[in-house]
Amino acid sequence: MIYSGEIVEGRFLSRPNRFIAFVLVEGREVKCHVKNTGRCRELLVPGCKVYLEKSSNPARSTLFDLIAVEKERENLPPLLINMDSQAPNKAVEEHLKSGALFPLGSEVRGEVTFHNSRFDFQIREPDGRVEYLEVKGCTLEENGIVSFPDAPTERGVKHIMELIEAKSEGYGATILILIQMKGVKKFVPNWRTHREFGLALREAEKKGVRILAFDSIVTPSSLTVSERVKVDLGLDQAEEQL
Repeated sequence: MIYSGEIVEGRFLSRPNRFIAFVLVEGREVKCHVKNTGRCRELLVPGCKVYLEKSSNPARSTLFDLIAVEKERENLPPLLINMDSQAPNKAVEEHLKSGALFPLGSEVRGEVTFHNSRFDFQIREPDGRVEYLEVKGCTLEENGIVSFPDAPTERGVKHIMELIEAKSEGYGATILILIQMKGVKKFVPNWRTHREFGLALREAEKKGVRILAFDSIVTPSSLTVSERVKVDLGLDQAEEQL
């Protein structure tokens, strides 16, 4: 997916709440909308380089959206991370319609209700087979290992349990983790932040739900689904003892 607005570079100053950030752009401080309600504490460090999309709506109180950040790494080049929580669904939709995961000609519908949940996508293949797919955008990285979530997500657990139910009723079911960066080693659940989410993922895998992870090609103005990444749902010894 490609952003349609003008992209400008800035330096992050502060984030007084989860929706708003102040950024230095060409010597002046501007108020921005943060398109990610997660904590993102390891990303939004004062002084870090960020990228903003300029809004075409002059009536908005925030004329910029914060969409990407460069994460500094010791002895390595900065890692460009897209942190727009709306971008993964758009990028995945493009990927699905390309025939990369399902046969060409499959019908791809977004925001489809199933029982008490609303899944990101329903895919109906030419032979009539139906699959439900839920997307989780991932921005949390440490030493090449990425994890989700960065804050407890009861909604995320609910989605997993509903996908298990869909699978039991004969539908296909997939959880797709879109890693909003390139060059990572593997995906693991964030056990310390939300153990129940990790356990739900393990249960889903046992029940036949596909757990997929893909990295992304990221530029300041685009996000594109790229290559499969290893998924590791195992617990280390310390976590097993909890």
